[in-house]
Amino acid sequence: MKKPLIQLSVLVLLLLSCEPIKENNHLAEWQQQILQTEENFEKMVALQGIHDAFVAFADPNAILIRSGKLIEGSAAIDSFLKNETSKSLRWKADVVEVSKAGDLGFTYGNYRFIDKDSLGNQKETIGIYSTVWKRQKDGHWKYILD
Repeated sequence: MKKPLIQLSVLVLLLLSCEPIKENNHLAEWQQQILQTEENFEKMVALQGIHDAFVAFADPNAILIRSGKLIEGSAAIDSFLKNETSKSLRWKADVVEVSKAGDLGFTYGNYRFIDKDSLGNQKETIGIYSTVWKRQKDGHWKYILD
């Protein structure tokens, strides 16, 4: 009779000592922040070009994946994109998610890129993109993977 009572007591103590799961009321706010950051990023591409925007919104340790290569770090991104003159890159997030801790998030959706070939003919590329975002110490979001 003592054994079931001890087991029940241990179970009750365990349940009482567990911290209840708290609902995080900031998730929607963080998702909105990431979405707004992405919209500002796209606007900067349109106004100032791909180079300036991708450098401005990059975390110092950001990685770009382009043509099967990794461009690692904001200095390498700056160098890689310095001759990029196209301004026609548009995208829209279909999904925005953020970690419960609010330090990382990701977006994905569709993009449209228009470039000119060596003869001046327009070439359109459409596809799906994915970006990973990291909250900076100042609270702003910068991409760490694109």
